This record gives sequence, structure tokens and C-alpha cells, in this order.
Amino acid sequence: MSFISDWRRVAAVSLSFWMQVAGLLVLILPEIWFALTGQDYDPVFTWWTGVLLLLAGLIGRLWKQGVSSFLEWLRIVGVLVVCALLALLFTAQAKAGPVSEAETLRIAVPFIAKEEGKRNKAYADIVGVPTICYGSTRGVRLGMVMTDAQCLALLRDEVAEYREGLHGYFSQATRSSRLTAKRDTAYTSTAFNCGIRAIGRSTATRRLNAGDIRGGCTALTWWNKAGGRVIRGLVNRRAREKALCLAGLK
Repeated sequence: MSFISDWRRVAAVSLSFWMQVAGLLVLILPEIWFALTGQDYDPVFTWWTGVLLLLAGLIGRLWKQGVSSFLEWLRIVGVLVVCALLALLFTAQAKAGPVSEAETLRIAVPFIAKEEGKRNKAYADIVGVPTICYGSTRGVRLGMVMTDAQCLALLRDEVAEYREGLHGYFSQATRSSRLTAKRDTAYTSTAFNCGIRAIGRSTATRRLNAGDIRGGCTALTWWNKAGGRVIRGLVNRRAREKALCLAGLK
């Protein structure tokens, strides 16, 4: 086995050669970047781009190679641009819309209900705040009593309110492509427990908005203190929220 006689020219200006090189790089480099940094990328776009470039390389084998190096490279660049535009088109068609409130609430309400626990009669929480039902504190006075149905309705309304408030801190890219219903639940649950403003301005949210999904989920676990002390129950809850946040992330 030996190289073809004009391998130097093929390596320099061959359309089919460079399309296949570019296709392999597009498929491999994002995976290496994700392994090194934990930053997410759009797998649909990279998959389509890689496949189209490899296909262009195969088709390029049937084309007569140009005489001018300039024209050959012009053709290579043109095919790269066309492949990228086609990949964007196919990616846009493949993308699902942003996760809906209803999808999140189906997971978030029972999840938060289990985490918070229910007490129908108002009580003072670990730091002395009057609390009722599933951790509700707004307008609560010691001695208040609510039914199970009232507690569930109150929880659903409050979870929706916390979710909406927290989404004000998310970037458009985060809301449209980085939130699954489970990840949305994890952030909403932490905000429900720690406050919208606190989680909205936290490292967890900044990382998510920057595309570092795994890092953002990990940062949720830092919210494990109450009254300045690490609380075992909060450590365990944050671990469950992190697991929910990472669900489905490759």
C-alpha cells in the first residue's frame, strides 16, 4: 500500500478530502470539548453538520478537480457554508419548543410536596418562620388550619409562581433549549426552598445560562445551609434535586 503520486495536492486543495476531515472534526471536537469542560453543545446541529460534510466529501469524489487552487478552495468554502446552513435548517425543524409550565408542574408539584412534607396546621419552621401545608409562609399565622385540598391548590399556585419568577433570570437560550421538565423542576424546587432572587442570581443559574448545565446542577447542592449551619436534610434534598437536574444529560 502506498500514497497516490499527487497526494500533496490532494491534501492541499481536494474538496472530498477536506469535507471528510471537516466532517470528522465536527463530530469529534464537540465531544472532546464537553468531556474537558462540561459545557453543553447542540448535538442535533453538530450531527447534521458532520453528516452533510461527510456526504459532500463522498459526492466530491465524483467531481472533476479544479485546475486553480484558488477556485478549488472557493468551492471548499462554499460547500462548508452550504452544509452549515442546511444543518441549521434541519436543526430548527428538529428542536422541540420550550418546556411548558404544565409539563414542569406535573413533575414539580409531587416532587416538592414530598420534599417539603405537609402539615395542615401552621407551625414554626427550623428558623422560626410560621409555615403551613407544603412549606408555605406567605401570610401564615400560627394557629391557622387548611384542608388537604387547600394545601395542594396552594402548592400548585406557589410552584407556578416560583417557576415564573425564576425564569426571569434565565436567558432565552436556557428557556428554549437547556431546560427539560425535570431540570426545570430541580431549579424551581431549590428556588421554592431558598428564594427566587437567591437562586436566580446564584452561580447555579449563571452556569446554566453560560451553557454549563452539569456545573449549574452541581452548584445547586451548595444551598445546604439554614441559619448558617449545614443541615443534613438540605444536603439530601439538594442531592435529589441535582440528580433530577442531571437526568437525561449525556
